[in-house]
Amino acid sequence: MTRATRPGDAAAPVDGQTLALAAGLGVVFVWGANFAVQKALFEVLPPGAFLFARYLILPACAAGLLLYVTRGRWLRLPRADAWRLAGLGVLAHTIHVSMVTYGIHWSTAFSSALILACGPVFTLLILHWAGLERLTRGQVAGVALACVGVLVFLSDKLVGRQWAATGGDLMMLFAASLFSYYTVMTKPLIQRHGGVAVMAYATLAGSPGLVLLGLPAALSAPWAEMQAVHWGLLLWASVISAFGGWLVWGWVNERRGVGRTAPLQYLMPLVAGLVAWWATGERYTGVKIIGAGITLAGVALAQFATRDRRDPVREAPAQVD
Repeated sequence: MTRATRPGDAAAPVDGQTLALAAGLGVVFVWGANFAVQKALFEVLPPGAFLFARYLILPACAAGLLLYVTRGRWLRLPRADAWRLAGLGVLAHTIHVSMVTYGIHWSTAFSSALILACGPVFTLLILHWAGLERLTRGQVAGVALACVGVLVFLSDKLVGRQWAATGGDLMMLFAASLFSYYTVMTKPLIQRHGGVAVMAYATLAGSPGLVLLGLPAALSAPWAEMQAVHWGLLLWASVISAFGGWLVWGWVNERRGVGRTAPLQYLMPLVAGLVAWWATGERYTGVKIIGAGITLAGVALAQFATRDRRDPVREAPAQVD
């Protein structure tokens, strides 16, 4: 006779995994839709004013989370680590996020999502350059395939001499490399102090520059013309996507493991493209779809054609703004 299954026995792990998968898919949808959300918001609010408002909100959220985790006591880091995080925070937020924001403004939602999905390729190249990762033949092929895919994807803009849109995509590509560098350099800090502390310190360090840079645009922005839907889009981009999304993604990684969760990020450009098509009327040629498919295939090959399943390249996170 078999033992009767009690609540919390065999069913609990399955339910927990199902919940984590559903949460991961939900985050991918939020992140993918965020590109179209920002494009829609930029029709009313200039990118500089958006950054000003966003980085008044995000530091408060990050500091509040850290105080909650530490039960009201601010976590003090060693001076060397604090200064290192300050520099990385300026790189990741002041420079990287501003470049991504203006890149989205000048380009399209689908292009922006696809370019940022190339982040794991840059992570691999940075680790190889630092002597921490040896490239396999599959990874070399993946990097080459991703480069070909990006060229095919951008070919219509290059042939049509759409320099503003192409410049936005190239800016996004450089921003993706900066985020990969930030990812590699913060990993030992996360191992020592935890992800919440690293996120809080980096956000607080990178916020003042963005607030100051965005102040002129914020002073002349048409705040009075913003309707409830626009304020909702601003909260979506600032709190739900940028802050809440990373919290949930971290929980999903913890429950499912990085190796099983990372492939979900390749759905993000697809979500971004579908949402932009439905919400803003963005249209795609066959060349663009083929280029996107080649790019994502190359990125996936570069990320997962490793010798070790616990390779740090496999842990390269999805990148969103």
